[in-house]
Amino acid sequence: YKNAIEPLKKALQLIEKDYKKQLKTRTSDLFEYYPAYKFHIDYSLIASALIDCYNNIEQPEETFQIARKMLKWNFQKNFYVDPYVSMSWIVHRNRFYKTKDYVFLKNSIAENEQLANRYLDSSVLKTNKDRKINAEIFQPNYYLNDYQRVYHYRAILYSYALNIDSADKYYQLLMESPYASFNNFGTYNGIKGQFKDAELNYQKASRQDEGDKRLLEWAYYSSILDIYKGKPDVGVENMENMIQSVGSTPGFGWYNIALARAESYDGDLENSERHALKAEAFKEVHIGTTLGQSHYDFSVNLIHLVNISKQMQLIKFNNKGWWYNIKDLFQLTKLYFRKTTLEYLIVNQLANNPERDKVIYTLFSTESTVTWDESWYLIENFSSSYFKKIFQKQLMTDERPHIKKYFQLNLARLEMKKGNYDKAKTMIEEILENDMIDGVYEKLFLARCYEALSRCELKLKNKNLSFHMEELFYETYPQLVPFSKTRIALNLNVVGVENKELIRKLKRYNIQWDQEPNAPTVILDFKVEGKKTKVLYSVVNDAGDFVIDPGEYVLNNDKNDSAELMKRFFNIGKINQNTNSAEEATEAH
Repeated sequence: YKNAIEPLKKALQLIEKDYKKQLKTRTSDLFEYYPAYKFHIDYSLIASALIDCYNNIEQPEETFQIARKMLKWNFQKNFYVDPYVSMSWIVHRNRFYKTKDYVFLKNSIAENEQLANRYLDSSVLKTNKDRKINAEIFQPNYYLNDYQRVYHYRAILYSYALNIDSADKYYQLLMESPYASFNNFGTYNGIKGQFKDAELNYQKASRQDEGDKRLLEWAYYSSILDIYKGKPDVGVENMENMIQSVGSTPGFGWYNIALARAESYDGDLENSERHALKAEAFKEVHIGTTLGQSHYDFSVNLIHLVNISKQMQLIKFNNKGWWYNIKDLFQLTKLYFRKTTLEYLIVNQLANNPERDKVIYTLFSTESTVTWDESWYLIENFSSSYFKKIFQKQLMTDERPHIKKYFQLNLARLEMKKGNYDKAKTMIEEILENDMIDGVYEKLFLARCYEALSRCELKLKNKNLSFHMEELFYETYPQLVPFSKTRIALNLNVVGVENKELIRKLKRYNIQWDQEPNAPTVILDFKVEGKKTKVLYSVVNDAGDFVIDPGEYVLNNDKNDSAELMKRFFNIGKINQNTNSAEEATEAH
C-alpha cells in the first residue's frame, strides 16, 4: 500500500492538471457529458484506490483529504467512491479519537457518531439533488445503488449504537438488494442472539468473500458460534484450516486468536497458550474492518487470563489432595501472581479505552471480539456493585429480547459473589424457564446456568438438587467441568482384567467416585492383546444414554495414561477414535 501511494497521487495530480475542464463538467446533455464521463470514471477509480491505501496503513487525515478533494469537483454521479460515505466511514472507524488527534473529528464518541450520520445525510441529499441533471443520461432508478451504499453504512452505525429498530430497517433494505453484506448481517444476527441466522449468513459470506486477503470476520465469528454450540473442536478444525490456507497474510493473527479460544474451550490449554502467544507476536494489519489493535490486544490478553484461571482449577481437579501438596501449592501461587499482573494490565488497557462501556461491558456488541463467557473471567474479580448497576441498566434499556437472559445470568452470579445464593437460585430458575433459550446454539449458556445453580443448591445444602444440576452441567458441556469449581460425581464400572495401578491414579482426581448411585457411569473394559493392553471406554447416564461416546485407548503403562483417559471422560482435546473399538465398547456396555 505504501508503494502504491506515490504513483496514485501522481496520477491524480496529472488528471487534475490536464483535464480540469472535463472534471468540472456538469450537464444534462448526454453528448456534452459523454466526453467528460471517462475522466470522472478514471478520477473516481484512482481516488478510491488511494483512499484504500491510506486507510490500510492507518493514515486517516490523508484519506479525509482525498474525499474532500472529490467533493470540490462536485461530480454529478459518484462511481467507485462516494466522498460523503468515505468521510462517514473514516469518522466511525476513528470515533474513539478526538480533535487533537485528527482535525476532522469531534471530541467524543457520541459526537463522532452523529457526525458520521450527518455525512450519510449529505450523501443522500446530493444524490437527490443530482437526480434531475442525470435523468436524461443514466438508466431509470440508477440512484438506488447510491442509496444502497448509504444503507450499508447506516446499518453499521445503528447496529453499533444498538438502535435495533433502525438497524433492522436498513438491513432489511440491504437484504432486498444485490449488494447485501452477509458478513455484516451475520454479525448483526449474532449481537441480537439469533445464532442460527448468524451461522446461515456467515456460510453465505464465505462464498461472497472468497479470495479476499484480509480478515474474514465471518470465519473468526463462526468459531465463536461453535463454542456457543458446545462444539469447540469444530472451531479448532476450521481455524486450523483457515490458518493453513491464508498463511501470514492479514487475518493470520486473528485466526490464531480464534484458534486459541476454541482450544481453550476444548480443554487444550497447552496449545491454546501456544497460539495466543503466536498471535501476540504477530504484527497484524487491520484492513477493511473497524476492528483495530486495541481489540486485538484485549482479545489476546483475555485468553491468557482465561487460561490462567483454568490452569488453577485444573491443578485442583487433577489432585484432590492439592491443598497439602507443596508442588501444587507452589504452582498455584505462581499462577495467582501471573493472573494478578495480567488483570492489572487489562484494567489499564480498559482505563484508556473510551469504548469500554459500549464494547467491553455491553454483551454482544458489534465491535466485541470476545465471547460473553470470557468477559465474566474479568468481571468476576472486580467490583460487584459497579457491574450490578451496569447489567441492571442494560436489562432495563436493551432492545434485544434474546440477550436479556445473559444480563440476568451475570446479575445472578454477582449475587452469588455476595453470598446471596437463595436470590441467585430464584433468578437462574426463572432464566431456565425462558422459552427463548436455543438448545442447539446456546449450550454454553445452559451449561453456565446449570453450573451456577448446582453451586447455589450446594451452598443451600440441597445436595440432591445440586447433584442433578452438576449432572446436567456435565452432560451439556463436559469440556468445562475440570476447569470449574464443580466436583462432579461419577461411578466407575470396570470390566475385564482390572489395571489396579491405573484405577488408583484415576481415583486421585477430584471427583466424587461411587458416591451417587444415579450419577453417570464410566465404563472401562480392559483387553490384553499380546504385549498391549487396551481399554474400551464410555460414559453413560442413569437412563443408559451415552454422555461420552465409546472409544479406545492403548495403555502406555506410564503416568500419562490416567491423564489421557481423564481427557476422554470429559471429551477434551483431539481424540482419534477407532470405529471397530467403538462398536466393541458399545457391546461391552
